[in-house]
Amino acid sequence: MISVITPVYNAIAFIDETFAMMFAQDHTDWEWILVEDGSTDGTREKLAEYASSADCDRRVRIILADDNKNKAAGARNIGLDAAGGRYIAFLDADDVWSKNKLSTQLDYMDKTGAAFCFTSYEFGDEQARGTGRIVHAPRELTYRQALSRTVIFTSTVMFDTQKIDKSKLYMPYIASEDTATWWNILRDGVTATGLDEVLTIYRRPARSLSSNKLLAVKRIWGLYRDNEGMGVFKSIPYFIGWAFRATIRRI
Repeated sequence: MISVITPVYNAIAFIDETFAMMFAQDHTDWEWILVEDGSTDGTREKLAEYASSADCDRRVRIILADDNKNKAAGARNIGLDAAGGRYIAFLDADDVWSKNKLSTQLDYMDKTGAAFCFTSYEFGDEQARGTGRIVHAPRELTYRQALSRTVIFTSTVMFDTQKIDKSKLYMPYIASEDTATWWNILRDGVTATGLDEVLTIYRRPARSLSSNKLLAVKRIWGLYRDNEGMGVFKSIPYFIGWAFRATIRRI
């Protein structure tokens, strides 16, 4: 079984679409754990009503988190506590999966023996319409390779907990907690296996691109210095590689 974990915060605009997408998956052996994180737009009430209704699918588990303060890492960790599947996948509430996402990725993991798998993805607009900008997954990604490229997107990953201890998937309470988690796993000698097939749309609402870039720079530098414990001179080559690839990706 695949445990899909979704942190939910102020997702009223697209939660119906996310539900329809999950129920349309052609792989049906899954449980979906939604961790509602104190929404203020009616999402919490909507999910609570669904959870108590006779129409609630038994595969859907809704957890109403208290005092989590909109921390995606905390919501995902709560979901991990509740997960019972061999495989773990993360799905952000505003992203979109192809209907064959779970089946295709699971088949690929069975074929390759992958413990940690990620796929290609496409940037989408506010309506999750593909923009044609695609981030392709390399066939393999080691720890050192991952330090200079952020190609692993959270809504594309899947883990086999018979090959990677589930405790490794818990995310730290820091900025860019997902990237830090991938690095922590890869640092132990695991190689991530990429599937170069677009199975996810990364919805990106309109916002200030300049502020996003500055925030990304601060976060990645902070990961090198704090999470990885690197000195300035050791961090610089990885940072240059990351900045180059990030720029090329936006062209």
